[in-house]
Amino acid sequence: MAEDVAVPANSAGPGGSSSRAGRNLPLAIGVGLAMGAVILLSLLTVRQTWIIIVAVCAAIGIWEVFGALNRAAGIRLSRVPVLLGGQAMIWLSWPFGSEGILGALVVTVLGCFIWRMRLGAAGFVRDVGASMLVLVWIPMGMAFGAMLVVPSDGTARVLTFLIIVVCSDTGGYAAGVLFGRHPMAPKVSPKKSWEGLAGSMVLGATGASLCVALLLDAPWWYGLVLGPVLVVAAVIGDLVESLVKRDLGIKDMGQTIPGHGGLMERLDSLVTSAPVAWLLLFVLLPYAT
Repeated sequence: MAEDVAVPANSAGPGGSSSRAGRNLPLAIGVGLAMGAVILLSLLTVRQTWIIIVAVCAAIGIWEVFGALNRAAGIRLSRVPVLLGGQAMIWLSWPFGSEGILGALVVTVLGCFIWRMRLGAAGFVRDVGASMLVLVWIPMGMAFGAMLVVPSDGTARVLTFLIIVVCSDTGGYAAGVLFGRHPMAPKVSPKKSWEGLAGSMVLGATGASLCVALLLDAPWWYGLVLGPVLVVAAVIGDLVESLVKRDLGIKDMGQTIPGHGGLMERLDSLVTSAPVAWLLLFVLLPYAT
């Protein structure tokens, strides 16, 4: 998601179209709003279409990361098993829950071993390890995001999850730009600041409390637990992707979305916070499985 920044106000690009984060902010906002409108429309009409959106985004995210790993590091990944297994994890999570995710994960791991064997021993550990990383990082996390929509109040659960992550992103960006002075993780993401994290916490907890009370009809103070925990999970996701890109020596995973870079630049916080959101909401507001 968007990174916190604290840079001089005159750092806009030519024509003033770039934000202080170094991207075309109006275009990024427009694309983000369009994506949000599609998601909202799907949730308010046939909520199960959320699973289709998750499955498509997972496939694109996997393809972007595989491409980046191959181009930058020459890693030979098990594309077919991970793409197919990732889809199986997401779709089996709907009728079979976490058991479906685990079963698909185990079969996909075996598939990755078999797929990579045909290329011989050289680089086997590196290549299979990278495939496992992508498998657990993207489709497994997103499968739990798909499970959010399963219960009868699934629309409210998904919206709560998304709103909290967006609030975290927005609060972190705004506070980082306005007040960011103290780097949080300079060796990982120099633009991240402690002031930005504080902004994420405040807006994330506020958004969570409102969503829990208004959408889920639960005690508002649940949001004081849900919000900060999801903010931490979202920030970890952002930092993980930053580390991967820094290790590979690239700026973006891809160029799928105008104004945003690759789709993974939008998914980084979501894939790590989705399992946490599902678990916390299940504990706080259990439903029949």
